[in-house]
Amino acid sequence: MERPGINYDEMSDTLYISFAPGEKATGIELNDHILLRINKAERRAVGLTFFEYSLLAQRTEWGMRSFPMSGLAQLSDGLRELVIEVIQRPPVSDVLSSSAYTPSAAETIPITWLHSERVPV
Repeated sequence: MERPGINYDEMSDTLYISFAPGEKATGIELNDHILLRINKAERRAVGLTFFEYSLLAQRTEWGMRSFPMSGLAQLSDGLRELVIEVIQRPPVSDVLSSSAYTPSAAETIPITWLHSERVPV
C-alpha cells in the first residue's frame, strides 16, 4: 500500500488522511470529531477525517486524550462489526487505537485515541 495522502486545513483545524485517494466510500461518524470512510464491499478503510484536530492531538498529564466512539451505537449490528474490524487493523490502527472503558459490569463504552506523533502535519 502507498503512503496515505495527508492534508491539514489550518483554518478549519481539520486533518484529512486518504488511504485510497479519489475512491468513493461510505462515511461513518465514530464521534463528533472523527469520520471514517470505508469501502463496505471490500471491508477496508478509504480514509479518515479529524475535525478539531488540535484538540484530538493534545496530550494530557495522563497521556493522549481518549474519546468515546458514540457513533457506533447508531449503526446496525452488521455495520458496527464491519467498522470495528476496519479500525482494528492497518491502515486505521496505524493512526487510531481503540479500547473500551467499562464503568460497570453491565456497561462498556468503546473509546479511541489518535497517534498524532505518527501523522506528519
